[in-house]
Amino acid sequence: MTCCAVLCFTLIDTAAKALTPQVGLMTTTWLRYVAAFLMVLPFLNPWRVPTLLSSERPVLQTVRGTLLFASTILNFIAMQYLQLAQTVSIGFLAPLLFALLAGPFLGEWAGPRRLIAIAIGFVGVLIVARPGLGIIHPAALLSICGASSYAGVLLLTRNLSTRDSAETTMFYSTLVGCVLMAPPALLHWQTPSLSGWGLVLLAGIGGSAGHWLMIQAQRRAPAPVLAPFIYTQIVWMSLSGYVFYGETPDRWTFVGGAIVVSSGLYLLHRERSRRVTVRPVA
Repeated sequence: MTCCAVLCFTLIDTAAKALTPQVGLMTTTWLRYVAAFLMVLPFLNPWRVPTLLSSERPVLQTVRGTLLFASTILNFIAMQYLQLAQTVSIGFLAPLLFALLAGPFLGEWAGPRRLIAIAIGFVGVLIVARPGLGIIHPAALLSICGASSYAGVLLLTRNLSTRDSAETTMFYSTLVGCVLMAPPALLHWQTPSLSGWGLVLLAGIGGSAGHWLMIQAQRRAPAPVLAPFIYTQIVWMSLSGYVFYGETPDRWTFVGGAIVVSSGLYLLHRERSRRVTVRPVA
């Protein structure tokens, strides 16, 4: 579920990078949320799900939605100045921070082997992004802030997964972004072309499906287990760059991608081995 979620997030970045020069940042960001909101509305609405707006922690839901919005717009800005490899590598600070902060905030402490697996996965990301790390642009600070915001999203998703339904969290995620971005987007509105509306649809599908999958994954596994699998987004980003932008991955992309995937597979093996060991005792 986590691997499929980050694949969907890649669709958002791919569409936004092409759409922003056409209609501007404000319109792109708002349409990304509106498209996702309209896609889930027929299935998630107060009439179909009467308890949809009933949250044990409405403040946390609002904070989560705001952090997600901040992460999205900061990432969209940074992508206009940085290479995709740079924004992705900086963005991968989020799962690292997530796994490290899950201990003090969620009580999900990572053991030494899991921490090593997470660190090795991050090294793989750095190997992939190695050619772009020599150029530091001020927009990198925006990516760092965006990654920190998304780490907060992951922590709150995990916290809320035991209190509110996935449907409630999903609805709040899209609703908050739509409301916050509506005034500036309408003020600076630019109508997309026909191809632009196709990109909006692509971003909407990626946003709604991706966050649904991530919420479901958070309900089924602890933070340290999920963190390395988020690194597989570097694989999807490389493929997206090749297909849509003609970027041919170099050998470092393949080497780093192999390390990232190997790290996730090792962690999955460790988790399965632990469950097999614990169940007979229980």
